[in-house]
Amino acid sequence: MDYIFFMMKTNSFKKICRLAGETCVRYKLISDGDRILAGLSGGKDSWVLVHVLEHLRKHAPVEFRIETATFDPGFEDFGVENIAAYCKEHNWKHHTVKLDIPGIIREKNFASAPCVLCSRLRRGKLYGLSQELKCNKLALGQHLDDIISSFFMSLCRGQGITSMAPLVKPQNPAHPAVIRPLALVPEELIRQCAETLDLPQKTGKCRYEETVKNGDRAEFGRLTEMLASRIPNLRENIAHSLTKLEKDHLLLIPEDID
Repeated sequence: MDYIFFMMKTNSFKKICRLAGETCVRYKLISDGDRILAGLSGGKDSWVLVHVLEHLRKHAPVEFRIETATFDPGFEDFGVENIAAYCKEHNWKHHTVKLDIPGIIREKNFASAPCVLCSRLRRGKLYGLSQELKCNKLALGQHLDDIISSFFMSLCRGQGITSMAPLVKPQNPAHPAVIRPLALVPEELIRQCAETLDLPQKTGKCRYEETVKNGDRAEFGRLTEMLASRIPNLRENIAHSLTKLEKDHLLLIPEDID
């Protein structure tokens, strides 16, 4: 492989580790003694997340432990075995949680919005496993593009100026805190990094993949791409704006109005 090309690709991992490290420090995502369960779907985002967490574990000034978990939705040839084998090769503790998602969707008559139901069930299973393993943090692989898409979705649906936070403290003390170390990492950087890693291929896919491609989140992702082609540093600018809430310049209703 060409040396310059190799270094360019390697630099993507270094950049991600730097951004993730800054995110962890800024939002206090990881503390000494933490036990972290990382959600590992087998997609590029979650693989990069685990590699980055492992790098941080080896170099951070605090000590913490990492375990991984994959949600098996019950689709044919989903490929959990490949994920487990890769984790074993890298000496990562791996767990599998299973559910018959197709059966539950039929039972609940949720065919029109399968992703919503699956997401809730998956999160619940991961919460349960975190408690079982005594993990106080659940690490998820959402990146900056995901956060921007969520912001646009909430804005356009009238749900408020909100998105996905890097740190979500649990309302239920028994649940783990949710952390997103890749919150400030652009998706393109993750894509570049994933190409340098010898990751196992997913042998199966979600049967609702077309629904995802045509859904609101994907549509707002395409909107972000379009805007980014016209506005320099769009993603970084939106991320910065989400740290500055100017209450005096919003349509907030004063509390003292009858």
